[in-house]
Amino acid sequence: MTASDVRAPRRGQRNRALVASWLGTTVEYYDFSIYGLASSVVFAQLFFPNSNPVTGTLLSLSTFAIGFIARPVGAVVFGHFGDRMGRKSTLVATLGLMGLATFAVGLLPTYDQVGSLAPILLIIARLAQGFSVGGEYGGAILMTIEHADRDERSFRGSLVNTGTSAGLLLANLVFLGVLQLPDDQLLAWGWRLPFLLSAVLVGVGLFVRLRLDESPEFEAVKAQNAVGRLPVVDVFRECGGRVLLVALGILSAGVAFTLASVYSLGYGQSALHLSKDTMISVLLPATLVIIVCVPLAGKLADRFGNRSVFLAGAASLIFLPFVWLALLQTGQYWLMLLGFTLLFIGYSANYGVVPAYFSQVFPARLRFTGMSIGFTLGLIAGNAFAPDIATYLLHVTGGWVGIAVYMAAMSVISLVAGLFLREPADAPAPSLDAAPSLAPASRVAGRGAAQLRGEA
Repeated sequence: MTASDVRAPRRGQRNRALVASWLGTTVEYYDFSIYGLASSVVFAQLFFPNSNPVTGTLLSLSTFAIGFIARPVGAVVFGHFGDRMGRKSTLVATLGLMGLATFAVGLLPTYDQVGSLAPILLIIARLAQGFSVGGEYGGAILMTIEHADRDERSFRGSLVNTGTSAGLLLANLVFLGVLQLPDDQLLAWGWRLPFLLSAVLVGVGLFVRLRLDESPEFEAVKAQNAVGRLPVVDVFRECGGRVLLVALGILSAGVAFTLASVYSLGYGQSALHLSKDTMISVLLPATLVIIVCVPLAGKLADRFGNRSVFLAGAASLIFLPFVWLALLQTGQYWLMLLGFTLLFIGYSANYGVVPAYFSQVFPARLRFTGMSIGFTLGLIAGNAFAPDIATYLLHVTGGWVGIAVYMAAMSVISLVAGLFLREPADAPAPSLDAAPSLAPASRVAGRGAAQLRGEA
């Protein structure tokens, strides 16, 4: 069997791979969003009731961040199995574990019921979520990208990323529903419903994934006897610079999405004195912008190149946070909606091309591990602590400008990373045996990373 024998999957399999990946991303960000919403709105009262409101909120948001700590471990473990045993079986495992952990959060006892054991159990469940998600996103996009034709990889990969907004939209709709309950019922049992409902999404996702064929490019790797024994070692030896650049490249989108979808709810209450319902009612329609603009970014990338669209999005996220936060200060519904819309347009351009752009800088035999580790490290540096950093900046400075500067700085870093990171040019498909060449500037970054490893 040669690479060409396995690189043309049937259209039915290509579409099934897309649906399976989209469902996995939707579940991931549904879980991400409901936990973030709960940590912003109710977890402080349920799991940290003895703290003052500010401290309780910080502790609650810290449990949100803790899940990201487990992600690198999950990225290494699931990346290893994804590059050793295949994408399909690994993705079934990640989705199943993620669903189980999220469902468990909905069953947890609160502080009033079991005391300090309650936050400990919450942290354990959150760590399990993070561990499973560490391998979920990278593997999900690979199943789509590696099943797709070369000239539609950016578009199909961007469709997977609409699962981000679909999960956010669904989470906010469900949470908006439970927030209509009286406070005593919300705190007694209503907050559990969004977590328990995730089992339905996970069940559908598992059903579709079990019917998938293995990735054709992984089959080609096996046919060439190119499967490595320790992919994580090979990744850092051959592609360490690329892993670092991918991690830095995702900062802009990660910070923008997390602060807009999670932090903005608490910010609206504490700084703008707006109700939770008002903030969610602004966020929900703005989320539809992502669903429209992310595939549009993918289409543009298939025509003009992933790197060009990615850089344009990163550049826009340098100034759009100032526009977004300034419009939020008005407290006027339509102006706040405009702010979210503009921010999400920039985010969509930047994040929409991530699947095709970041995955194809790694060789197929190391792609699951390289993509998962790089993406996960970027999430920790960006998404994980963004709400806490924003809360601290607001407390110290007393205004929103510090938060906007923080978001802009992360976007500058991503822009620079994108300038260094390049896909292989003029190749009919990603190389199976050799890492793609970097641009001259990227080779400099790679040598720098190698020197750092040598010094370490």
